[in-house]
Amino acid sequence: MRRTLPEQDLIEIYRETLRPLYAFVSRRVGGDAGLAEDLVQETWMRALDTWPARGLPDNPAAWLMRVARNTLVSHLRRQRPDPIDPALIDIEDERFSPAASDSAVIVGWGLAQLRRPHAEVLEAFYFDGQSVSEIAAAQCVSERAVEGRLHRARKKLKKKLARIVRRD
Repeated sequence: MRRTLPEQDLIEIYRETLRPLYAFVSRRVGGDAGLAEDLVQETWMRALDTWPARGLPDNPAAWLMRVARNTLVSHLRRQRPDPIDPALIDIEDERFSPAASDSAVIVGWGLAQLRRPHAEVLEAFYFDGQSVSEIAAAQCVSERAVEGRLHRARKKLKKKLARIVRRD
């Protein structure tokens, strides 16, 4: 039996979470507004289908972010990017940033191919702009452990991205 959530509660949650959710998704799709809007809309549709039946999550914003991330991963796994110039995705270069739309989608595709722990540490570092110390604190591990995880995750991502590198 579906429970009715007060409409005013849903409206308030929507207003509080829309901008952070859109920013979260937009960073991961390189600012592609159309794709970001579609993913945010799909995420909210899932919330409106799920919450009346299961109740409001303890942290609606975190729930929405997780669903948006999973929705993006599913979307990216169904695609295979066109071959790209390897210079666009030199993740070992300190100046590398996935903020540009062409590299964000490619990196997002690569992240979608990785196991969740590897993808999450790279997302936190590159897309969320967290420092090694912030990631370490959030994961309750040492900075050295995070550096090791980042190194291993970069290697795995580089291997996945090698599949779509254009050979001239």
